[in-house]
Amino acid sequence: MLSVPVTLTQLSVKFASLFSKRMWAHAQVLVVGALLAPGKRTVTSVLRMMGLSQEWHFENYHRVLNRARWSSLATARVLLELVVQSFAPGGVVVIGFDDTLERRRGTKIKAKGIYRDPVRSSRAQVVKASGLRWLCAMVLAEIPWAKRVWALPFLTALCPPPNAIISRGDSVTRACRSGPANSLA
Repeated sequence: MLSVPVTLTQLSVKFASLFSKRMWAHAQVLVVGALLAPGKRTVTSVLRMMGLSQEWHFENYHRVLNRARWSSLATARVLLELVVQSFAPGGVVVIGFDDTLERRRGTKIKAKGIYRDPVRSSRAQVVKASGLRWLCAMVLAEIPWAKRVWALPFLTALCPPPNAIISRGDSVTRACRSGPANSLA
């Protein structure tokens, strides 16, 4: 088994209370593997990078992402605290928002809508596309060794259109509908 560096362990401990004990072990493997995996960071590539490609119960790692009970909003708060402590400890914190359109088709996709396509649209012509709209919140911090401002994302949320039938009434969905300024209150 690979040993995790002390610095990474000190950071990851802050997230431990957000997961059950059983899921925390799987979540740690996914995080370390995602940091090490080149290319697409799928669960399969993460397990392969961690030397677990022959894992008999690989579905347990998928369950961390699709069935386990943990709050992405609580995780984002912990990540935001870490980013601010590391990159803007004494200064002003600037938070930027960006929405991204993921073009998706199919009858089983419940949260899709028709949105303005920023890539194919121009000032003269508006092009609309069907898909999922994601809102990403990030801290804009000046990185000393890069000598420029970087956007460090801490939360990405699906923003369904108002007419989408979403059974979840969580605060992230409400924030997307009321505006990003209210999402971190």
